[in-house]
Amino acid sequence: MRTAHLTIDPAFAIAPVNRRTFGTFVEHMGRCVYTGIYEPGHATADEDGFRKDVLELTRELGASVVRYPGGNFVSGYRWEDGVGPREERPRRLDLAWHSVETNEFGLDEFMRWCAKAGVEPMMALNLGTRGVQEALDLLEYTNHPDGTALSELRAQHGASPYGVKLWCLGNELDGPWQVGHKTPTEYGRLAAETARAMRMVEPDLQLVACGSSSSKMPLFGTWERDVLRETYEFVDYISCHAYYGNDDGDTASFLASAVDMDHFIDSVTATADHVGVELKSRKRIDISFDEWNVWYGDRSRRTDGPADQWEVAPRRIEDEYNVTDAVVVGNLLISLLRHSDRVAVACLAQLANVIAPIMTEPGGAAWRQPTFHPFAITSRLAAGQVLRVETNSPTVTTAKHGEVAAVDAVATYDEGRLSLFAVNRSTEGPVEITVDLSRTGVNSIDEAVIIHDEDPLATNSAVAPDRVTAQHHDSAQLVNGKLTLTLPAISWSALSLSV
Repeated sequence: MRTAHLTIDPAFAIAPVNRRTFGTFVEHMGRCVYTGIYEPGHATADEDGFRKDVLELTRELGASVVRYPGGNFVSGYRWEDGVGPREERPRRLDLAWHSVETNEFGLDEFMRWCAKAGVEPMMALNLGTRGVQEALDLLEYTNHPDGTALSELRAQHGASPYGVKLWCLGNELDGPWQVGHKTPTEYGRLAAETARAMRMVEPDLQLVACGSSSSKMPLFGTWERDVLRETYEFVDYISCHAYYGNDDGDTASFLASAVDMDHFIDSVTATADHVGVELKSRKRIDISFDEWNVWYGDRSRRTDGPADQWEVAPRRIEDEYNVTDAVVVGNLLISLLRHSDRVAVACLAQLANVIAPIMTEPGGAAWRQPTFHPFAITSRLAAGQVLRVETNSPTVTTAKHGEVAAVDAVATYDEGRLSLFAVNRSTEGPVEITVDLSRTGVNSIDEAVIIHDEDPLATNSAVAPDRVTAQHHDSAQLVNGKLTLTLPAISWSALSLSV
């Protein structure tokens, strides 16, 4: 059996665990909202029409932040359509996803849902078809205490100030699919003007400028550079979006997707730091990785049905995830944690039904996809300081990423409690790892779980919702500061240890 050696030392601290790393995303796309988080006629629906089964799963998932209302949807969205009496709200064409938006669920409903779910709202602004004034109007409605037209309108709707601090200045405006697609300079100027005006209202807002829609975009790098040259002193974060899939059947490369995420993060932070040097600024721009997931990309940005057919909440990209997808999601979380010194926000896209950890059927059940489990477990166990793990591992040959380490890991340490997250990216067999924990002082294994199955394509469904779950990892042993553990091929593991 191949072996790997890991060393963990509390002195190897990267940064504190950021709870915003465990964000997710609700967009008016497909069935994420309607029959996802909101279904008034459902047996579990509460007085607001929110599915309580989905609320319970959201809390179990450990989501900290939820980005809303898009995504591509936001670039044509009129926020005013989603406030006030439901019977007076207009129905609109949604050009992003070729559907009809009823606006039955809008801003006020989302804020109430966030309060019940125990999550922080992250609002996205329409800088596709709208601009500075509309952003200021939304900020006034959302946050201003009282005494103005829009704050009084919110009060008439029965709501107190929402106090939203985290705002996205548009979405993916480098993409030609986006309503209001712009050049980097056009977008950068508009984002800077919007940010400057918003800070005149609330100086302590936290603002995210749009980065590239993916690292494969033609302008990747130059887009970030040109946008930040315009916005650097007015924003806090630049966004990253990345989706990974196995459409071509190259499982070895797919399992190593976190290598690409590592490179993506390092590239964007290097570009941001370079612009800071250019501008002679002592400020640092960090990353909001506010869209990431596994997505079988051949279906991306594709609409279903004929061009003249407009439906309410049609099914869109309801990917059925398997064990291999769950291992990749767990590894992407390792990458995000490893970059906690620069990644300030991260949002798994999306929450329900649309490439999501939670699936529902209209009028029926809600269940956890396999990808739900590594996210929920990592959110629950990660605490304190993120530690760098020194790894000596056998390698795996991949077509897309070259030679990569078979074993990837990260750890967190919090006052005598250690959490370790590790993945075996190999398809060829197990790896036995030995972890030197002598510097941590831990001597007890409190929890050891694994995501693995003899069938790496195993999935969950409404009729078999627990086909794939986290199982007890019975190979873990801790003796005299040495932890030994066998990682099967295509597996993700998490351990909690303490003094």
